[in-house]
Order: sequence, then structure tokens, then C-alpha cells
Amino acid sequence: MVPPERPRRSTQRDIARRAGVSQATVSLVISGGATGAQIAEPTRRAVLAAAEELGYAANVAARSLKRGRNRLLGLYTFESVFPTDQRDFYYPFLLGVEEETARQGYDLLLFCSGAARAERSIYAGGTNRLKIADGCVLLGRNVRREELSALVREDFPVVFVGRREVDGGELSYVAADYVSATAALVAELARLGHRRILYLRALEDGEPTRDREAGYRRGLAEAGIAGDEALIRCLADPADLTAERLEGWTDGLGVTAVLVEPTEDDRLTEALAVMTAARRVRFPQDCSLALLGDPPLWTPQERDWTRFSLPRARMAGEAVRVLVELLDQDTPEPRRLTVPCAFVPGDSIGPAPDGRPGP
Repeated sequence: MVPPERPRRSTQRDIARRAGVSQATVSLVISGGATGAQIAEPTRRAVLAAAEELGYAANVAARSLKRGRNRLLGLYTFESVFPTDQRDFYYPFLLGVEEETARQGYDLLLFCSGAARAERSIYAGGTNRLKIADGCVLLGRNVRREELSALVREDFPVVFVGRREVDGGELSYVAADYVSATAALVAELARLGHRRILYLRALEDGEPTRDREAGYRRGLAEAGIAGDEALIRCLADPADLTAERLEGWTDGLGVTAVLVEPTEDDRLTEALAVMTAARRVRFPQDCSLALLGDPPLWTPQERDWTRFSLPRARMAGEAVRVLVELLDQDTPEPRRLTVPCAFVPGDSIGPAPDGRPGP
């Protein structure tokens, strides 16, 4: 089924044609500056009426940054991000947003919650609360997809930190390149002789998980390793990652290496700490293990796990920069930017054990 063609956004030229004035006049009226105040009132009203009829009125405030209106950017979080420790998971994102906003010469407005209930909503009370700002950076895992779609339909300028897809439109975002980072970890394990690499994916089927799985499959293909669906398992609770289960995979499936998605909390690191303390499975002597991302930054690092690290501060800063670019355009197109992750060698992967039986 061919998706419906996206309606073309109205431009200042369309408004000029509708109002019977020059495009320069439209620009002066919409800019709202001192020069625009010299336009005759009937002409100004005709331009604003034409803009509203063509659906351009919703864009006026959002495009005003370059013309000196509010110079105010918003940051909306879908869950609580205030850290109890400055090494909190979200701290680098907040730092990146704040630093780039200041560098761009704007003020920052943090949106926390529109209601006393735990579930946050952009449209609390039926209106878009973000419109206090000229545009907004969005952050969080537990997103409300219907609200993202509404923002796209409303043509309110937003940039999400992380890849997010929505129905009925295209959302601007800045994301970590999970695909390439995961493929690179598979390539490194293949270089060390591993052929039976288990991927433990998150239960939720969000974009980051799908990207990691795509990277896993790409890495296997590029290494000339045949894919085996039995080596892709969902890990509903990281606490389920026990020595017994890992021994079952190594003995029963011939697994020599494991890739696992970390969590924002400490459930995974606790499970790994318990397993390491039991000394039933040694990493990497018995099995190599790598994390597809960073462990929580507040977790005491008992060992240096092999992993890739998300460029969180850079992602957030790039999101602000992209947002400002969108605001400076009269008819902006959605922007998608991916940022490379950094490989952290760690000490939990090594050569594949010799003589490991296959399945």
C-alpha cells in the first residue's frame, strides 16, 4: 500500500499570493519586528488572515528565533530525569542540552509534568504546553507515540534525542548509531575466533533494540557467519541472567560469546556481579561477554566490561543545534542525524575457547 502523500507546507509566497501583497510584505508582517510595525493595519490583518487560512499561523512563533522573538528553547522529558547523583544516566544528556543552548545564545525551559499523576503528558489540559517555547528537545524512553504524532501534525518544531518513528509523519531526531556499533562488536568477536555469538535483546521492541538486532545480523553477515535464530533470545529481566542459564547456552548451544543490552538501572550489573562472584563462569576464559551500551554510571564498576559507549552529551548538543537550524528555516524538512558510538575494549572478551562443541 502506497502511503498518502504528505501535504506540502504553506510558504510565505503562498500567503503573499492569497493576500495580494509582495512576499517582502509578508516577511515583514510575520517577523513582528519594528519594521513590520510600519505596515498598514489593513494589510497586516490581510496577511495574518491568509496565513491562518493556509495553516501557516502555527508556524509563526516557531520560526521566530532568528528574528529575536523569544529565544527560548524547551526540554521535555517523558520520565523523571533529575539525578540523585551527578553521574546519573540522564546527566550527560542534560549537560549537553544546557551547554549547547547557552552556546547558541538561548535560554532553556525545562518541562517536567503537567499533572500530579505519574504519567506525563505534553497535552495536559488539551493544549500543547510546549508552545511556551519556540521549539523543544524531547528526551526519554517511555514515550507517548500519539503525542509525537500530534506534534508532527501540528508542525511544532521538536527534535528527539534518540531514533523515534511515528505514524503519519516524520520526526526529527539525533540518535546513537547502534547498528554500526553492534556490528563492530560482532566483527571484533569474529576476529577473536567466535562463531556462536548469543544476542540477548530487550523484551521491548523499541527502535534502539531493533537497531541493535540489525547491527548483530549485519555483523554476522559481514563476518561470513550464518545466522541462527536460536541465538537471539529475549531477556525479560536481567536478573534472569544466571550462571545456570549461561551454562545451558554454552553447553547446549555451543555459545562462546554473549552480547547483551544494558539497563538504566542496576539489575544487569548486579546479575553479572553475582555470576562473577560465584566463579562458575569466568569472563572471558569460559565465555566472552560484551555490553551493547554503557552500564549505569552510578553503579560501582567492579570490572571494566567490554562495550560501546553512547555519546550522550554530544547527541543532546546536536539535537539543540538541529532544532535551532529548523527554527531558522521557513519551510523546514525533518532532520535525522546519527552519531558514532565509542568502542571500549574492557577486559571481558577474549579468544574463543578451543574445543567448544557445537549444537
